[in-house]
Amino acid sequence: MLALQTSDLAVHETVDDLSAASLPDDVIWIDMLSPTPEEIAYVERVTRLEVPTRAEISEIESSSRLNIEGGVLYLSAPISFRADGVRPLTTPVGFVLVAHLLITVRFEELPAFAGFKQRCFAGHKVHPSSGGLFVGLLETMVDRMADVLEHVGGELDSVSQLVFRPEKGAGTGQTDLRETLQALGRAGDLLSRIRDSLLGIGRIVPFVAGLSTDWMPPEIRPHMETLRTDIASLSDYDSYLNSKVQFLLDATLGLINIEQNNIMKVLTVVSVVGVPPVLIAGIYGMNFKAMPELDWAWGYPYAIVLMVVSALIPLVWLKRRRWF
Repeated sequence: MLALQTSDLAVHETVDDLSAASLPDDVIWIDMLSPTPEEIAYVERVTRLEVPTRAEISEIESSSRLNIEGGVLYLSAPISFRADGVRPLTTPVGFVLVAHLLITVRFEELPAFAGFKQRCFAGHKVHPSSGGLFVGLLETMVDRMADVLEHVGGELDSVSQLVFRPEKGAGTGQTDLRETLQALGRAGDLLSRIRDSLLGIGRIVPFVAGLSTDWMPPEIRPHMETLRTDIASLSDYDSYLNSKVQFLLDATLGLINIEQNNIMKVLTVVSVVGVPPVLIAGIYGMNFKAMPELDWAWGYPYAIVLMVVSALIPLVWLKRRRWF
């Protein structure tokens, strides 16, 4: 899909006719969502700019993600999002930025893009230039990441209360601990993806700020500085949450070990208590003819009492040792 944004920030239309020889004069943003070869050829023809491929914007080297050729800035960053509102995924997003035009290349429906377009239509203050749209789009992405981090922080607080609940013996079974491990795994995966996104955007901002001094509107520069500060603070918060995930993971694994030790302790107690009665039953269960107790009138009650006493003795001893 190919969409155009004009300088009045109120017109956003999808391009269906790819035969036009040029763009309208007031277009400052071309948003390309999973572009076809025909759409790429059209944009390259009317803008005389190269549109990066998915393989190019997926590169992880800094030299590939941040590049300038003939005054044109070619930028890319991995952006995290939740598919279906649940599964955390990462998709590459490419930016082609010049003084008069911004081109974005993406391959997934990102909430940040939809939110930013609504923000433009709603009349929020966005500078009507390629640089203003670029910075505003990055601000929207960072804001959404901040919201996600706040949500993850709340989830980790709930997990912490579950793991360290004060109620004695409440909900610390294997099922609860397994669910806790799954929740921590999901949180850790999402945090790592957000950190990768923040790192990518954090590299883009100073790169653009240093190379766009000649044409970047002065009204945008304070926003870029604020954006750098926000990214730094969110990176610190992300690191804090990662540390909390690791702490809760260690605590959960420790509780799992305690649960397993308790199970083994119960099995050990049962084994120790059960061995003497089984031994006595085995002795008096032998079918030898010459057994002194065979003709006793009280032989059966005697064997029963002996088995009970032999079970109680190790049970009392283990109780005094505080095994249970």
